[in-house]
Amino acid sequence: MANMGHSSVGDAPGVRSRARTVRSDGTPIYRYRQRPGLPPVSVTRFDTEAAHSRLPPDHRHAHDFLVLVYVEEGMGSFTVDGVERPLRAGEVHALSPGQVIGVAATAELARGRAWSVAFTPDAVPTLTSVSPLAWAHHPLLALFAVSAGHGRIAEPDQANWSAWLADLADELADPDRLGASDAIAALLTRLLVAAARLAPCAPAAPDPLVERVFAEIEATFREPVSATDVARRLGYTPGHLTTVLRRRTGRPLLEWITERRMTEVRRMLRETDLPLDAVATRTGLRDATYLVRRFRDRYGITPQRWRRAQRAWS
Repeated sequence: MANMGHSSVGDAPGVRSRARTVRSDGTPIYRYRQRPGLPPVSVTRFDTEAAHSRLPPDHRHAHDFLVLVYVEEGMGSFTVDGVERPLRAGEVHALSPGQVIGVAATAELARGRAWSVAFTPDAVPTLTSVSPLAWAHHPLLALFAVSAGHGRIAEPDQANWSAWLADLADELADPDRLGASDAIAALLTRLLVAAARLAPCAPAAPDPLVERVFAEIEATFREPVSATDVARRLGYTPGHLTTVLRRRTGRPLLEWITERRMTEVRRMLRETDLPLDAVATRTGLRDATYLVRRFRDRYGITPQRWRRAQRAWS
């Protein structure tokens, strides 16, 4: 479900991602494909059988971007990290990076209508510089917390969701017109606020081990530390800590270290004029050449082009 219109499954219009890596268990991870000069957000509406037929049965996958799914009509089910989750009209589902999504039955979905919004935090001004290690505690991302994941919209408010999503799709269709970037950011923020209000009022208690790992990453990611270094500093073997962290957060240790570094790289590219060598030195990467290689592999674009595109968009 999460990769509707956003993965490399088929060649449907609106595709914004591609499989870049495959986990040891064969699960593909889809990366958001940044397009120069365009905001990192895409919207797809599914209201025909042809749209759903592109999804192969039991297609398991993960992604490195955030996804909101709003079901307007119909029913069905999908799995998140092996747990079945029903889909009902009026529901919103929040899917986080690293979660393994499975679509078991598309026949029922084909008779319904749904919207899917894929985005990276860079599309939301409030989130551009927020550490991925703090996503679980950010108010705008409350529905993405492990203890939440989905919510039901009151019937009188469902028309608002359809209107907001239609407006967002309309702005994205012509991102060069006056004020489009501001409108896109505002509409996406509005959706996240509405989604967060559907989350449980009392957040789940933080996981002590995850908190320790994230604190260590935050303290050391600017240094050239590895997953092995972080694990050993906390008294664990790298293999064990990677397995535990993936089970509890959806991502292994190295991915969290890389994501934290890349968030800081993007912040520095966006907010400073520092040369790439300086950016690399301040984010635990070896040099500009290594930074360029990792950035291009991660986002499908060079840091220089990304910097220009961000400034053109904003």
